[in-house]
Amino acid sequence: MTTLTTSPLAPLLDRLFEEAAAATSPAMAELSREERERLMRSKTDYRDLYGRLKDLWLPVSRETGTLLYMLARSCGARTIVEFGTSFGISTLHLAAALRDNGGGRLITSEFEPSKVARARANLSAGGLADLVEIREGDALETLSVDLPETIDLVLLDGAKALYPEILGLVQSRLRPGALIVADNADDSPDYLERVRSPASGYISTPFAEDVELSMRIG
Repeated sequence: MTTLTTSPLAPLLDRLFEEAAAATSPAMAELSREERERLMRSKTDYRDLYGRLKDLWLPVSRETGTLLYMLARSCGARTIVEFGTSFGISTLHLAAALRDNGGGRLITSEFEPSKVARARANLSAGGLADLVEIREGDALETLSVDLPETIDLVLLDGAKALYPEILGLVQSRLRPGALIVADNADDSPDYLERVRSPASGYISTPFAEDVELSMRIG
């Protein structure tokens, strides 16, 4: 039995995934494919895009959520940094792993206030709020200060164009063997080029359809 598979978290996640699947985004539908891709890869217009998507869930898949839990458990994670809280589905999976690892600290960043409020409520409902610090604001600022001395696992699931910059903020604190999971990584070609380079200090591989899994080796 695990925190992930028992009450109160398991039924909560079932409900949240159902709500996410049923949600629609008129703002997203109004954008052409070309404009959506441009905004996704822009390092300056990401606030505009994610402001339009403030009511959209943007969750990890059930499979990716389970993967996050398994990775955090298997590496014995005690310190986790997450970029992109949204409504907190991925955060719940990671915090569950911390609980089952004996405790720890998860720092996550989200700049949309309404999503922060929803994520806090979901973490409280799941009994995991005591393990999580949500930093409201632009992650380029909120994740640039007061990080743990060593970080065991990082999840990148915010503005895709900023993946290289966020990795740069945490890189010096990644312990050897630390894991970095980048969701929708194909939308950040600069990030993929960086972590896949033989001289980067990472071993990296695509996983499933849209996840890049990397390990810090130096």
